[in-house]
Amino acid sequence: MAPKTKKAALADMLENLSKSDFDKFCSLLLDRREEPRVRRRQVEGKNFLQIADVLVSTFTEAGAVKVAVELLGCANCGQEVEELVTVIAGLDSKPGTRDTARPSAGATGVDTTSDDQHFVDKYKLQLTDRVSHMDPILDRLLDRGVLQREAYDTIRALPTSQNKMRELYCGCLKAGTASKDVFYQILLENEKFLIDDLNTKH
Repeated sequence: MAPKTKKAALADMLENLSKSDFDKFCSLLLDRREEPRVRRRQVEGKNFLQIADVLVSTFTEAGAVKVAVELLGCANCGQEVEELVTVIAGLDSKPGTRDTARPSAGATGVDTTSDDQHFVDKYKLQLTDRVSHMDPILDRLLDRGVLQREAYDTIRALPTSQNKMRELYCGCLKAGTASKDVFYQILLENEKFLIDDLNTKH
């Protein structure tokens, strides 16, 4: 049965991790330096249901998904990222879940939604035309598990930045809010001046 909430989806994902990957996930969660921080006593000796509780209570449901995608990517759990993003995208598309699906300003540092539209979608044309440093962006998408190796190789081989951006929009960025949140964070790291310019147009 498909999960009905993001918290349930996170719990299912954590339950399906191998013990070594679950331990790695918990270790990476403790190592996060960004606020809010998770304390060791909240994690040590806890099972997958308790860790899902910690994620949601610390980061909110939308923020917890973003953090989970980030940590899974760092743990090289690309398949689990794809599965989680797909499940969350299904939840986001259901009526009545839209408000809970929005990323919070606290989760990303910037409210990535405007007029019920994600920043990445709202500025699709501008991003496609103006993002120029695609290779480091693709490297980070691969590293964080949003892109798989086959898709990464295909996109890297395209001749222009515009072609690469269009392929991203046709592929992993269609998966749901979580993948768009990760992409937005990577854009902030690599195209800060462009993102700042677009944000002034909100």
